[in-house]
Amino acid sequence: MPRKLTKAAIAALEPRAKTYIEYDTVVAKLGVRVTPAGARSWTYEFRPGGGRRAAVRRMTLAPADDLSPEKARRQAKRLAGMVALGGDPAAERHQQRTAATIEELADRFMREEISTKRKPRTAELYEHYFENHIIPRLGSKRASDVTRADLERLHRAIGETAEPTANRVVTLVSGLYTWAGRLDKLLEGINPAKGITHFRELSKERFLTTAELGRLAETLAAAETVGLPFEIDASAPNAKHNRKPENRRIIVSPFATNAIRLLLFTGCRLREILHLRWEDVDLERGLFTLHDSKTGRRDILLNAPALTVLDELSRIRLGEFVIAGDRAGTADEKPRADLAKPWRQVVNHAELAGVTLHTLRHTHAATGVGVGFGLPVIGALLGHRQASTTAKYAHVGDTVARRASDAIGAQLAAAMGGPAEQTSGEVIPLKRSR
Repeated sequence: MPRKLTKAAIAALEPRAKTYIEYDTVVAKLGVRVTPAGARSWTYEFRPGGGRRAAVRRMTLAPADDLSPEKARRQAKRLAGMVALGGDPAAERHQQRTAATIEELADRFMREEISTKRKPRTAELYEHYFENHIIPRLGSKRASDVTRADLERLHRAIGETAEPTANRVVTLVSGLYTWAGRLDKLLEGINPAKGITHFRELSKERFLTTAELGRLAETLAAAETVGLPFEIDASAPNAKHNRKPENRRIIVSPFATNAIRLLLFTGCRLREILHLRWEDVDLERGLFTLHDSKTGRRDILLNAPALTVLDELSRIRLGEFVIAGDRAGTADEKPRADLAKPWRQVVNHAELAGVTLHTLRHTHAATGVGVGFGLPVIGALLGHRQASTTAKYAHVGDTVARRASDAIGAQLAAAMGGPAEQTSGEVIPLKRSR
């Protein structure tokens, strides 16, 4: 017989030979199910869509000991409201419980969307973001349960050491949810990345000065001949057990040193040089072809220093790649992965503070602007698709503008019969260290 279900009334319900339900008199269809073993749990019955023709469905809300009668009634009323609006609470709960986790969704995203539509380098970068930042913190959570607060905490944590990376991770998560929303109704319109303010990224162009270029050249020459002094990395796990032998030197592979030279002389990106194959190099015509650069297929015109480097590399050729990797000449030959270790040794020895491999590309561009070539020319050499990308080098042309201004002023002053010191003066520009 139905009665108001209080804590005392629920505790007094005795187990029977078969499972039965005791219904509440306050909220219709709310009841407590009692099993022969004595387990008690709240249940709620409804007809999906609210129609009389629909079959009755029953949901288990929670164990009776974990949910008070007052809270059970509030939850039942909330479900009744959903049903009245045409919803199916049981189906939605099942969908949520079986919804993909962030890790599962990311795996499918990479397989179905990124690997088939993006360049390998982009896919590699996204994989790195997922494996090192997103999956460790959010991977086990259901995608439908991730909140903006969860992502903001992740954004702040990464931003403590790498603000640009933190911004890229949030952008990637946003793209993940946008893609998932087109496939899964549960995630449609959900995007925890929406509204998160990115860290401000300040432009930090760094160009090598003449003195720094000199030190770089000397260091590269020493690295591939007499070697560089051996230095212990104090941050390494076994650094305290590593003793520094006297006069020990490290010889750097000529493939690594010449790769660095090519980055400077051509202005190419790192992967464009590391993935360059001999079959794409034409020394007679003075160029090599990039079939899949960031901006598509393009030819790289080679200046005399770059041709000299390639000529030297051709004499020590080991495989199909210009910059030989560890498996050069074997059946499973692959391009060299990076230049991290030799570059770190070179930078430390040459005392190039704040310089990265990409600085070589900036230096190539800045040098071209500095000697008078226009931004469209530099943009074409670097493979920039948009003029705005090259515009950041505009200020480097100040010295050219100064010389032009001096020449014009001298001519005008001479025409007006000005004093000699006004017609022959020369302003020597100061070198900028960016």
